[in-house]
This record gives sequence, C-alpha cells and structure tokens, in this order.
Amino acid sequence: MKHFVRVMLLVGAVFLAPHSAFANAEVAKLNDNPSYWAFPGGNYWNWRYTELDQINSRNASKLQAAWTFSTGVLRGHEGGPLVLPESATGLGHDTLYIHSAFPNNVFAINLETLEIVWEYSPQQDWDGVVPVMCCDTVNRGLGYGEGKIFLQQADTTLVALEADTGDKVWSIKNGDPSKGETNTNAPHIIKDKVITGMSGAEFGVRCWLAAYDIDDGSLVWKAYSMGPDDDMLFDSNTTSLGQKVGKNSSLKTWQGDQWKQGGGSTWGWWPYDKQENLVYYGSGNPGTWNPVVRPGDNKWSMTIFARDVDTGVARWVYQMTPHDEWDYDGVNEMILVDMKVKGKNRKALVHFDRNGFAYTMDRINGELLVAEKYDPAVNWATHVDMKTGRPQVVAKYAPGHGGEDVNSTNICPAALGTKDQQPAAYSPRTGLFYVPTNHVCMNYEPVSYAAGGNQYVAGQPWVNAILSMFPAGAVTKDGTNNLGNFIAWDADKGEIVWSLPERFSVWSGVLATAGDVVFYGTLEGYLKAVDAKSGKLLWKFKTPSGIIGNTNAWSHKGKQYVGVLSGLGGWAGIGFAAGLEKDTDGLGAVGAYRGLGDFTRLGGVLSVFSLP
Repeated sequence: MKHFVRVMLLVGAVFLAPHSAFANAEVAKLNDNPSYWAFPGGNYWNWRYTELDQINSRNASKLQAAWTFSTGVLRGHEGGPLVLPESATGLGHDTLYIHSAFPNNVFAINLETLEIVWEYSPQQDWDGVVPVMCCDTVNRGLGYGEGKIFLQQADTTLVALEADTGDKVWSIKNGDPSKGETNTNAPHIIKDKVITGMSGAEFGVRCWLAAYDIDDGSLVWKAYSMGPDDDMLFDSNTTSLGQKVGKNSSLKTWQGDQWKQGGGSTWGWWPYDKQENLVYYGSGNPGTWNPVVRPGDNKWSMTIFARDVDTGVARWVYQMTPHDEWDYDGVNEMILVDMKVKGKNRKALVHFDRNGFAYTMDRINGELLVAEKYDPAVNWATHVDMKTGRPQVVAKYAPGHGGEDVNSTNICPAALGTKDQQPAAYSPRTGLFYVPTNHVCMNYEPVSYAAGGNQYVAGQPWVNAILSMFPAGAVTKDGTNNLGNFIAWDADKGEIVWSLPERFSVWSGVLATAGDVVFYGTLEGYLKAVDAKSGKLLWKFKTPSGIIGNTNAWSHKGKQYVGVLSGLGGWAGIGFAAGLEKDTDGLGAVGAYRGLGDFTRLGGVLSVFSLP
C-alpha cells in the first residue's frame, strides 16, 4: 500500500412482475417506520432523518453508551448498519447488520441478546485488490430487499445473502480488479433491482452504474459515464438544462479515443423518486488528473444523472465541472426534497459538490435553480453562470491554464473537496440541510510524460499530477488549524445559517432527528449532538477511533438508539493508516493530518447510545 501511495503522489416504464411490486412496497414500508433503517440513506430520498424523538434537544446531554461491537478490522470504516424487523428477516427478533472494511465481513446481530447470528467472511485476493483501491479499503454498507442482504465486495463481486442464515443465494462479477476496477459503494435496492457502481478513475477505468435482477443477479442494464450514446443509455430525449444534448454528446468533448479511459467513478449514495421512477447519482473525475493532455469538457464526467430505474435511460444530465482540472468528483449524494425555491413549489434535488458549490435543481427536468459556495474559502471559480450552468473559472487557480509541470498554488478547495463521501442530512422540521465539510486548500501540478508521468496501462495508476494540501483557515490562538466545518445550509437562499469550526475535516455521515438533534462525528473520534436550530453543542462522546462512518437511528422495545461506525481511514485517514501523518509538506496528497495521532488510532467499532 505504501508503494501505491508513493505512485499516487506522482502519477498520484413497463409492467412490473409481482416480486418487483413486493420488493418496492416492502422496503418503502420499512422506510416509513422509524424503528428500522432499511435503506442506506434512511429513506428513498436520502434524508438521513428519523422521526424518532425520544432523544431530543432537552435531554440529549444525558446520552450514554449502550453497547459496542468490534468488526475486528483495523482500517477505514465508512457507511453504517441496517436494522430490520423479524417480518423482514424470518428471524425471531430484530436484527442489525453491519459490515467491515476489506475483506468486507458481514455480521448479523440479534438485538435481543447482542449475539452474532451469523457472519459472512469473503475470501478475496489481497494482492490483487487492495493495491488498486483508491482511496483506502473502505466499504460503504449493505443493501436489503426480499429477505436478502446484499454486499458489494471490493473485488467487484456482488453477493446476495439470506438474511436469516447468511447463506449465499447468488453472486456475480461486476468488474475486473486486474484493470483497476474495484467497488466500495453500498448496493441500493430499488424495485426489483440491485443497483451498484464502479470505481477506478485513477486507473483509467471507464466507469458505470449497473442494475441487476434481485432474484438471480442477471444484468438488467449498464450505463457508462462517457462514450457512445448506446453505452451511456442516452436517447433523443435526454436533456441538459432543458436542451436536448444531441447525438453522441460525450464523444464530441474528448480528443480521439480518450473517452475509453474516461473515469467518471460512481460510488455514492443514490436516492429514488418513486413517482418519476428515477434514480439519481453523480459521476467522478475524468482520467487522467493531468488536464493538459485531455482537452475538452470531457462529458459526462463530473455529472448529475437522472435515470429511469427500469431501463437505465437518462432523462437529464448536468455537468458541474466541465474539463475538471482539480479532481472535484461529482459523486456526492443527491437529496430529494419538495420545497419552495424562490417562492415557487419545486420538486427539488440538493447536492453539495466536491467543487465547493451547493446546487439546488428541479429533479424532474434538471433545471438549475441555485448554485452557491458553501465554504467562503472556495476560490477556483467566482460563480456559476445560471444560464449556461458553467462555473466561471479563475485562471490562476486552474492547473491546466499554466501548462504541464507548472504548479498552481493556493487553490480552494483541495482535491478532497469542500465535501467528499460523507453524506449530509435534511430535517423537514427546520427545512435545513446539515453538511459535514472540509476547509482545505492545495497546490496542484500537472505532470508531463517527459517529467515522469506515465502513459495508460490497464491496472496501473494513471494520475499524472502532484498535489499537496493544507488548511484554508488561519492558525487559531491555540496554534491549531480549522480544517473542517459543520454547517447548516438553506438550499433556497443558498447560504450558511450557522457553522461550527472543527480542528480536522468533518468526514462522518450526519443524522437529523425529529427531536431537533443533529449528530455528526469527527476525525478525532468524537460523536457530537448539536441543536438543529442553533448548532449549540448538547453532548459528545469519545469513540474508539476516528469517525468517517455514518450515524444511524432505530428503536428497540420502545427505546431509541443512535449508532455510529468508527474506524479511521478513507481519503481523510489513509495517510494515518499508511504511517504518513508526520508528513512535513502540508497534508500531502493523502490526508496525512499532523497531530491526529495525538487523539486516536485505527479501529472498526460500532458504538451505540441511548438515554438511561
């Protein structure tokens, strides 16, 4: 892995079958029951919100640890548990399902006794998989539907397990690690389909989103992020900002056959609009990171897609960062909300992009409604042109404008983005979005082939850039830096309502509750509860490791529980995991936060809390 890190630094509408209707109704019913957590985002709209209010802003200070569970794996733990009732699993009790980082073990835990009901331990080739994972050996969770638990292994094996026994029902291969193809996303069960993505942009992989049949794992559709229309599942009605994109809209924006190594990873959190039958997701950076050698907009990397769940055909697309020069992946989650925007009722989609802009869009037709910076440090673009949708780039902060081997300095945000994978939450009680953010800038140098960059070779890193990251904020009186903020965001006005500075990037998933409490975790390992209206700190608890996982809620025997998965890693912690936390050149390219080792160590623990 250390060798890999060194390299990275340098090159760095149809009739539904009966089972379909059942699967759709079953998960939807569980999503409406706050006692359980059956979908990665909490509900189909990705709110990460619970109607449970036993824990509220008046009594949250009394929270205490209820129980813990170690996965036995010491690496980055993203995602969080699923919690299901007896009626869903066939077991005689409520059951919690939790995953680990590589090798992606899965555990079923009896919530009556806290005993392990079963464990699934995949046998994966460490040498063939881990070196091509970027970044860190994380897994973002599990899926559920029709009595089965679904796991997307790092080696691209998608597995369906019996929820009651852990026995394998079926498995398929979604990719090929020898080409740099790996998986870290949680499978999303929508109707009768298991939806999964693909990672590997840093290895020149042309990535995709795919849907498999929930019963037997057969491929239903596969949609690439770039290439010919047939590959992308674009038709004559696919639009961008209300205009038809036209035939082969992607091919026209790449030089020659560069689209074949186009990147556009898909590993985020994907919501579903049942009424429109659309699933929404984002694509990542184009390959290679060096922008000088790939002229054009490089469509449709860095793009929001709205696709028909049954056919995969794209209704609309919107590219946030054309010709990405900064590694500002567009994979972050979409949150669906019916809300007023500029005085008009809208079926909205809200997205906090790595590029530092928060977008509010009409999720039906893809109209751009709001695009504003959600960290004042963002400087690579002045604003987004609301007619064209294009960011207005500042030339001195655009690495490609200076040519190869020219170091562009003080670019904000860094490649980490103002926010990365850590999912935000929405509360219908306050109408606010709660967002974990990074407050980090970078220097970025595209590396030419002559200066040591490499040509594309399948299965080898293909980055061709050197970057270093550092705090965006000034040093505080106690000599520390403000590397993160936790913010409340108004998606109508496009402005921060309140902001809480944090010493390190805030890399955890957020939970909002009907008790007007918002939970988030820190890299030092603190789970914090704050008032949803004011941001006032109500409670905090030191967990065994840094938190890059999500916070979930459920109820058992009338008591509300909150759980968080801790285990330092991911891009924010891989530097620590690789022993590079004492890097003297800013944060390096791998999130080597100096001083983090004074607070925490590696781990993989689910910590669960309740009131006395």
